[in-house]
Amino acid sequence: MNLPAGDDTIVAIATAAGPAGVGVIRLSGPRTRVIAGTLTGVSPRPRHAHYVRFLDAVGETIDDGLLLYFQAPRSYTGEDVAELQAHGSQPLLQRLLSRCVELGARRARPGEFTERAFLNGRLDLVQAEGLADLIAARDETMARAARRSLDGVFSARIDDLVERLTALRVEVEASIDFPDEDIDPVGDAALDTRLHAIRDDLRALLVQAERGQRLRDGLHAVIVGAPNAGKSTLLNALAGSDRAIVTDQPGTTRDVLRETLRIDGLELTLVDTAGLRTSEDPIEREGVRRARDELQRADLVLAVVDASDPGAVRALTRELEAAHAPRLWLHSKIDLAGHLPTRTRDAEGEHLYVSARTGAGLDLLRAALREAAGAPAGTGAFTARARHVEALRRAGDELDRAAVERRAGAGELAAESLRLAQDALGEITGRVGADALLGLVFSKFCIGK
Repeated sequence: MNLPAGDDTIVAIATAAGPAGVGVIRLSGPRTRVIAGTLTGVSPRPRHAHYVRFLDAVGETIDDGLLLYFQAPRSYTGEDVAELQAHGSQPLLQRLLSRCVELGARRARPGEFTERAFLNGRLDLVQAEGLADLIAARDETMARAARRSLDGVFSARIDDLVERLTALRVEVEASIDFPDEDIDPVGDAALDTRLHAIRDDLRALLVQAERGQRLRDGLHAVIVGAPNAGKSTLLNALAGSDRAIVTDQPGTTRDVLRETLRIDGLELTLVDTAGLRTSEDPIEREGVRRARDELQRADLVLAVVDASDPGAVRALTRELEAAHAPRLWLHSKIDLAGHLPTRTRDAEGEHLYVSARTGAGLDLLRAALREAAGAPAGTGAFTARARHVEALRRAGDELDRAAVERRAGAGELAAESLRLAQDALGEITGRVGADALLGLVFSKFCIGK
């Protein structure tokens, strides 16, 4: 059979389940149907499963199995796609792969199938990353959230903001470009109201995206407090093992200690740090410096204070002034202070009264950690990435700037800020963005996806 020239068809081993299981080889591109027909001696029908023999160059059987053919554009990549289902032997699958290459296909790069799906409009970038998150999901909660991203829940929110922002830009820029035309203008107050609504919706989406990022990447919680406040005992209690040395001597912890654990599907990195105080000991001073560095990287600060010390919260508040992460006050050693396990809130924030030694109140702490990580399954949570969160923050900053510029009567500057906000949102779904961004996204996929 003659193969068409100049076409780019890719092939890869998509899955291999071992000798007793099924191995899958996937083809995508204009030569797919011809290569599959030459390999099997069958003219494949779209969306039909054909039982076939896979043949080498001299007509000998390599293996038998199933051939499935999906005609463009109704396929994963939007191109002609074929799946060859054979036995899961690696040497056998490599022979089939080499035979496809002999017939004119080339080996796919990591993520190239999904990249083609994006380029052909079958997926946007958020959905493509949702697929990668679904494949890598560590538990059912993350799998459900990744599935929502793949289904376009996050993308739809972005698209809605972009559509509303586009309409707003049209009217703002029309009033600048055609000030003397008889255009039916929307009043300034109405424009400002719409801008305010977009800003509010973007802030709400940013909160959900931050939760989605923590759900995907895990929560980075840093335990801080004065020496001997009970930080290491708390780490050991949550980890369920003696990971940190605990003594009655203040200043036992000199370095940063990390422990990764899971609480009801939540991946949590707990960081135990040296007690915050002034010290003449150079080793302890270095430990305190590292503790303060960890505070700058925290998603959540677990501020541990002795429940029997009424001035501990005020003293530690001064130490935490430079920390930007939310904080949860943990009043420890309630078994010694005679306090019941409770959860309260005041002007300083949220407070939990716990005893790491007896376990009292740790159920309240676990619930608070789950809430800090994100929405529970079933409430519309979706996975997100650091680049999504960063782009949403940039878009929010530009919208804030546009609001200020409009109040100052700087219409041209406001229009430019609105454009930059729209560009930042477009980077999330891939509506705008550099080739370098696309390469980074798809290089993280496995071969065959």
